[in-house]
Amino acid sequence: MKHNQDRQADRPLDPQLVPIRFDFTDSKAASVRLAGTFNHWQPEAGNMNSSGVGNWWTDTLLAPGSYEYCFVVDGRWILDPLARGSVPNPYGGRNSVLAVASSPEAAHRADAESLPMQEGRL
Repeated sequence: MKHNQDRQADRPLDPQLVPIRFDFTDSKAASVRLAGTFNHWQPEAGNMNSSGVGNWWTDTLLAPGSYEYCFVVDGRWILDPLARGSVPNPYGGRNSVLAVASSPEAAHRADAESLPMQEGRL
């Protein structure tokens, strides 16, 4: 998933909402859905688009904050391999975590803070 903050056409009417794209790749998947705290864990509300060659995506608008989610691939709930973090869920599995920043500057700052420190860097 990634913030879609460079696309003018995707600018939300509500400035509090941030455009987000979720991406998933699985060449064998027949169905991919998205379920999380932002859609009340209802996979039927999160159908993803297919390129026909194993690339799946969906765009949504989310308010700044932290969200948990999973992809539902052919009925199996799985973590997002591109997620930066995950947390345990009450069913013995894990949920991916998405932190939506309030601005492009905050998103870049969060990205920079998550980079490993290298010797010689201040």
